[in-house]
Amino acid sequence: MIAVVDYGLNNIRSVANALEHLERPYGVISKPEDIRSADGVILPGVGSFAPAAQTLLESGLAGALRDAVARDIPLLGICLGMQLLFDSSAEADRTAPAAQVPGLRLIEGRSVLLEVDRKVPHMGWNQLQLTCSSPLTERIGGGTYMYFVHSYYLPADGPAGDWAVSVTDYGVPMISAVQQGHVMGTQFHPEKSGPAGLRLLDNFARLCT
Repeated sequence: MIAVVDYGLNNIRSVANALEHLERPYGVISKPEDIRSADGVILPGVGSFAPAAQTLLESGLAGALRDAVARDIPLLGICLGMQLLFDSSAEADRTAPAAQVPGLRLIEGRSVLLEVDRKVPHMGWNQLQLTCSSPLTERIGGGTYMYFVHSYYLPADGPAGDWAVSVTDYGVPMISAVQQGHVMGTQFHPEKSGPAGLRLLDNFARLCT
C-alpha cells in the first residue's frame, strides 16, 4: 500500500485519482503510525514551505518519514513536497523569518526564489532534460513535457544537482526531478501531466512492490 500523506496543507485528491486510475493500492494517511505499514510514501504539497514544514514537525509526520527512509521505504515528494525533502527554503526566510523551520533534510540543498525575466510563478507545461538514468523516469524520454506550478526551485548548479534526474529550463536551469537512494522528488505535478505523468507514478509504484 502506498501512503499518500495528508497534512492539511496539500491537495491529495488528484494524486489519489491518479493512483486509482493506475489501479495501485493506496491510502490517504495523516498519522505517523500509518506510515510504518506502508510500502511507499507520496508527499504532495502546495502552498508555503514554512507552515508545511512546521505542520510535519509538530504532527510527528516528519520523524515518521525519516524513519521510513531509514528502512528503505520509497518516498516521493511532489512540488512543495519535493522542496520539503531538502534542508531549507528561502521562502521560509521571507514568510517566517523568526521560525527558522528546516525541511526534512533528507537531501542536501536549499530552494530559492525564481527570479527571471519571465512570468512567475512558473505555471504550465515545460520540458524535461534527463541527466541520468533512474527507475523513476523509465519509459519517459528526454524532451517530455510535464506540468509545473511553482515560484521556488532547486538550482541545478547547487549541491542538489548531484542527485538531479532531470533539469528544466525556465530562464535558469532548475532541478525538475531528483533521486537519492529511495528518496525521490518531482518539481512538476505528475498527477496533472497526462500519460507521461501517470507513467512516472506507475514507475514509483513499481518500486514499492
